[in-house]
Amino acid sequence: MYEDIMNKPALDVEDVQNWLGIGRDQAYALCKSGKFHTVKIGRRIKIPTNGFMRWFNGQQD
Repeated sequence: MYEDIMNKPALDVEDVQNWLGIGRDQAYALCKSGKFHTVKIGRRIKIPTNGFMRWFNGQQD
């Protein structure tokens, strides 16, 4: 699973949900929290993989 995520330039909310083992509502709330950069394209939320992984590993931008 780690390789699958690292090969994507941007993640979907579902990827974040699966990676962290959290529910759908929690994943959306986290993406809207501002803890890492997100891009909204229409109704979709995309998360740059590098930024998400920096946040996950406790590194600051």
